Amino acid sequence: MANDITFSISRTRFDEDYSPAESSRLTTNFANLARGEHRQQNLRNALALINGRCNDLAGDPDADRYRVELDIVSVTMQFEDGGLVERFPLIEVLDVTIVDQHSGERHQGIVGNNFSSYLRDHDFAVRLPSAPSLPADFGLLHGQLFQHFLRSDAFRSQFDAEPVVCISVSTSQTYRQTGVVHPVLGAEYEHEHSSLTDDYFGRMGMQVRYFMPPGAKAPLAFYTRGDLTGDHDDLQLIGTIATMETFQKIYRPEIYNANETAPSTFRPTLDHDDWASTGIAYDREERSRLGVTQGRWTEEHLVAPHRDFLDGWLAEQTALAGQTTIADQPAPAALAH
Repeated sequence: MANDITFSISRTRFDEDYSPAESSRLTTNFANLARGEHRQQNLRNALALINGRCNDLAGDPDADRYRVELDIVSVTMQFEDGGLVERFPLIEVLDVTIVDQHSGERHQGIVGNNFSSYLRDHDFAVRLPSAPSLPADFGLLHGQLFQHFLRSDAFRSQFDAEPVVCISVSTSQTYRQTGVVHPVLGAEYEHEHSSLTDDYFGRMGMQVRYFMPPGAKAPLAFYTRGDLTGDHDDLQLIGTIATMETFQKIYRPEIYNANETAPSTFRPTLDHDDWASTGIAYDREERSRLGVTQGRWTEEHLVAPHRDFLDGWLAEQTALAGQTTIADQPAPAALAH
């Protein structure tokens, strides 16, 4: 292939001694927790919440059997443009391992969980606000790069199963229980209509399902290319729920650390005032500001200088998929998370 893109993977342990790498997106949620005067206590408390929730979901009465280990998986894309080898930090995700502290056995969890992307910052914070209307190819480059990574030797050499990305529900939608209840994922919900976030993840080949795990305050959104309930065992699902529900309690306590449980028909809101603080510092305003900054950085260092290369690579990908032009791709449907 004339325009080849390859990938490399590095790992950083997310523990109480974690410090963000220079190449990490500063808006990455776990990086936000690792800054400031109380950074180590922040991290220690977050990990304690994750471990406690894992044991709770696993039904351990002593709450000490399982410990969750988290690795930040950083993916760098590499390509040659104009005779020069270029590298760019593409995505960061979390990889979960569940350690049985009674037996010493280590259980491979699910990769994905938190999802961080400079290019997504560019799409939502730079490209979308400057466009007169939603571009027909919005998210297409990002989606094709993500799927190309999942087909790569770099991914296949380290992971055997499809990734699962777990995020919060949207404040722009109403969710209703379907009557389906999974023993670990809990009560399933469905949403009103496809959102821009759904379509963006759709370009990555991922579909969404919503579940409120036992003991949770609100449903979580699970995006996967595979079969969420069939591809993973109970302990793997528990590791993802414990990790991402904890992060959401910190990031969006109005929804996920509310004092009341979401009803069967649920419209989440950040204006809710009946919630408890986790005591873990997180700067939501800083994260929003940095999203714009990092989107502009992506424009300067990837999109603008390598536009011709990226357009050529994308054209090759769509041709290989039997699609003659980008405009033939289904356009995103809505401007709501």
